[in-house]
Amino acid sequence: MSIRHGLLALLERGPRYGSQLRTEFEFRTGSTWPLNVGQVYTTLSRLERDGMVVQDGEDEAGHSLYAITDSGRVELRSWFEHPVDRTSPARDELAIKLAMAVGAPGVDIRDVIQSQRRHTVKAMQDYTRLKAQALTAVEKNGDRERDDIAWLLVLEQLIFQTEAEARWLDHCESRLIRLSSTAQAAGPASPGAVAGAAGTGARAAAGAEETARHRP
Repeated sequence: MSIRHGLLALLERGPRYGSQLRTEFEFRTGSTWPLNVGQVYTTLSRLERDGMVVQDGEDEAGHSLYAITDSGRVELRSWFEHPVDRTSPARDELAIKLAMAVGAPGVDIRDVIQSQRRHTVKAMQDYTRLKAQALTAVEKNGDRERDDIAWLLVLEQLIFQTEAEARWLDHCESRLIRLSSTAQAAGPASPGAVAGAAGTGARAAAGAEETARHRP
């Protein structure tokens, strides 16, 4: 998540102070990625160091205001114009969990998958309900309220993401069933074969996760 660029985008609308930036950031994204004031001021200090923001006096309440510079605007334009890099994806805890669950003593990976699927489906239902509320707000306010539209876009991304995760979990379960059937048909496995099957399952889980990321 680029807090740096998010703050620059908010500052392009005019000078802001730290707590105000935090509130507007969370409101724009529906508090999906909450910030603390410390994160905001640390980021502002780095932006100031890099010449992308400057302190711009105080408001009537004595809050120190920050304003975007020309260099900050150039950085922001570049961020909007260039695609988000997906060549080094962030670590995915679920993919790591399933990879480690393969062959782990006393762990039934199918139970892990079923538990996660229930959670994922519930999350998808919650996001869908919130989407309906966001749509109502957008229809009521039209294009006058940018924050409602921004929140709707974030919610739809979360819905697509959870849908893809549910499909990936189905795929992982099917993959493991096929691998188990193949192993049983081959007869008793040696310790080396069992380790190889575990490695295959882990690689399959990781590969399925990567495939899900690129699905429409």
